[in-house]
Amino acid sequence: MTVLPWLQSYWQHLCEYSNQNRVPQALLISGNKGLGKLQLATQYAAALLCTNPQQNGLACDHCKSCLLFSAHSHPDFISLQPEEPGKTITIGQIRQLVSRLTLKPQFENYRVIIINPAELMNNAAANAFLKYLEEPTARTVIILITDKPTRLLATIVSRCQKIAINQPDKAIVNTWLKQQTHQEQTSLLLNLAQGSPLLALQYANENMLKLRNECFETWINISQQRIHPVIVAENWLKLSQAPLLTWMTTWVIDLIKCRFPIKADALYNPDKKDRLLALVEKIEPKGLYELYDLLLMRQKLLDTTINKQCLFEEILISWSDLNLIKKI
Repeated sequence: MTVLPWLQSYWQHLCEYSNQNRVPQALLISGNKGLGKLQLATQYAAALLCTNPQQNGLACDHCKSCLLFSAHSHPDFISLQPEEPGKTITIGQIRQLVSRLTLKPQFENYRVIIINPAELMNNAAANAFLKYLEEPTARTVIILITDKPTRLLATIVSRCQKIAINQPDKAIVNTWLKQQTHQEQTSLLLNLAQGSPLLALQYANENMLKLRNECFETWINISQQRIHPVIVAENWLKLSQAPLLTWMTTWVIDLIKCRFPIKADALYNPDKKDRLLALVEKIEPKGLYELYDLLLMRQKLLDTTINKQCLFEEILISWSDLNLIKKI
């Protein structure tokens, strides 16, 4: 597997650690969702475990370590994540990890642990992990992955070498995305994915543009009192794979932008500019800002046990009440 084109400079940085025998015992890789953090960490883990890495630093894929790694059975590689989706990483998991780390690696190279997403360690787990970082075991590399670094304990962050992945160059990503999808709407896909290439690729593979268009039409119908928000909320609850709150947030942001002279390519949804312009003329600006604030507050609750149908109902009823639209 090759390194993703927008991650080449970060890969070179990781290779320098190995070339200079300065491999960090704790490495924090941060960046927005969909930028390839886990892929980069996994490739680095494979390279550290490999007994005969290639000249470009990547694992050879042929040695015993590489074959074990590919089969997900390498004894010196541990992947740690929540035991169930939506749950935290518990102190029990960290204690089990630390117990395993008291033993020496079975191979002569490194032992590598990837914790993803690291910010989901609960307080007890984070404090137990911090104690380990204060006295780490030899030949052990721990890679933390997060898209929310501010949720990590500052004392954990301070003990890590850091690689922060920035939003990639659009030209590079567009070229790559066209090669992967053979679609022409790559710029729109990237807008919807907020610049994250792997998320844009996922949207393309799942035909998310079609679903987003259908949801937008439903959203318009709510504003025109053609369909009840509660019915829509119940239907949208079944679309667990769709980033509905993100879509609605971008529609509201674009509505706010459309109150001013603006080019279509400055919008998240340039293909909807005409529809948005027709909408915004009939909406009170104060209400738009209040809806935007509501969306931001509810975004923060998505990873909690909140009743998502009630969440959708609240937002969609607020959107319905905001509108005085007759017909577009």
